[in-house]
Amino acid sequence: MTMRPPSVVLNDRHSALNASVPLALEHPAGLPAIREAVARAARAGVPLAIAGARHAMGGQQFCHGGVVLDLERHAAVRDFDAARGLVTVDAGIRWPALQAWLAQRRDAEGRGWSIRQKQSGADDFSIGGSLAANAHGRGLDFAPLVADIERFRLVLASGDAIDVDRASAPELFAAAIGGYGLLGVVDTATLRLVPRCKLERRVRLVDVADVAVAFDAEIAQGSLYGDFQFAVDPRDGDFLRRGVFACYRPLPDDAAMPPVAHALDEERWRALMRLAHVDKREAFARYAAFYLASDGQRYASDDHQFGLYPDGYHAALDDELGHRGSEMIGEMYVPAAQLATFMHRAADDLRVHGADVVYGTVRRIRADRETLLPWARDDFLCVVFNLHVRHDAAGIAAARDDFRRLIDNALSLGGSYYLTYHGYARADQVRHAYPRIDEFFALKNRVDPQGVFASDWYRRLRATLAGAP
Repeated sequence: MTMRPPSVVLNDRHSALNASVPLALEHPAGLPAIREAVARAARAGVPLAIAGARHAMGGQQFCHGGVVLDLERHAAVRDFDAARGLVTVDAGIRWPALQAWLAQRRDAEGRGWSIRQKQSGADDFSIGGSLAANAHGRGLDFAPLVADIERFRLVLASGDAIDVDRASAPELFAAAIGGYGLLGVVDTATLRLVPRCKLERRVRLVDVADVAVAFDAEIAQGSLYGDFQFAVDPRDGDFLRRGVFACYRPLPDDAAMPPVAHALDEERWRALMRLAHVDKREAFARYAAFYLASDGQRYASDDHQFGLYPDGYHAALDDELGHRGSEMIGEMYVPAAQLATFMHRAADDLRVHGADVVYGTVRRIRADRETLLPWARDDFLCVVFNLHVRHDAAGIAAARDDFRRLIDNALSLGGSYYLTYHGYARADQVRHAYPRIDEFFALKNRVDPQGVFASDWYRRLRATLAGAP
């Protein structure tokens, strides 16, 4: 093992609230190196976590006092079936690298294969990590990423590498996707691609009460992607009510594709993020004006999923705000008919408690009927909150309480929440939203009886559930 000095601290790239000091940090490249790293940890009786791009805010990529297996160097494209639209990649490859690889295989007219969905807001996520999180994007009529996975190869705690698909290993397929790295190391994954197409962005301002109907209408017209980005100034009557509704409709193959006239460059991105902290009304006004000006712009279906995310953007904000801080994400899911009720309750609650909402969006998700721990138990609307968190005891406690109340709000309306954006949920909330959690633990104990695979998030979850009344 490659020992790291205790002074070297790993942390996630967004919230920076998961400081963790591993016993060892390994960078395997290739299946033999992964198998040997797992076997070495198992022989030593040391727990092991798997890291991709280190974006996850729950700490599932870290293991304090254990081994962290960083797959950054395990990042090749292994196979491409151009007839069927299947691509097999190493788990450590990032979405932009796959996008670039596929771009080189388009024809002269730009036609080719494309990913169907990825996380939005940032791009530099690993595909293995995306599989482990069962991620989603802005698809209007898509299930989570599990629907885009054909098969994968998993290295178990025994060191065995097995091919996993729906037919040959249905139990592991259902549990490892959205299993947060607790059943094994994903070596390779085969993604189902879709034909690249042309899209036109359509933008308007709508009220939250009209969002569900607007999504349905866009789907009926063939739109593939979209979201609703809501106002975040608690002093404004539009808080969590009014927002920018943008959808992307397919165009004919021969449609003209003029250059994009309105794009968010880094300077403007940073300016908007600053305003979202210090002048929220102005931030939304400028953001809405920018988006409305882009109505009618045209994009390729793959390109429009990639954007800008400046790492470390919060350092300059900390200087201006006078404290260390970051944004923490929470994602709540509610039935479409309950969205307005959820948002009205959330607005009242967040105002009363002084929560600092920096950004928020509503998306649509189809039910996940395949995984053991589905966050999308039904067709839901997804409400994403980015809350500013001060990095002190009081700030973290406030964020914990804010997210717990948002979870209670969603659960009371027949909804759910995303399990690993943070570790703040109470035991009763975990069991309400994830009623098969004990079934997952039982399977983990069968395939990993020594408990080789662990993480800081997993330890907190087990402690939370063990301490439940």
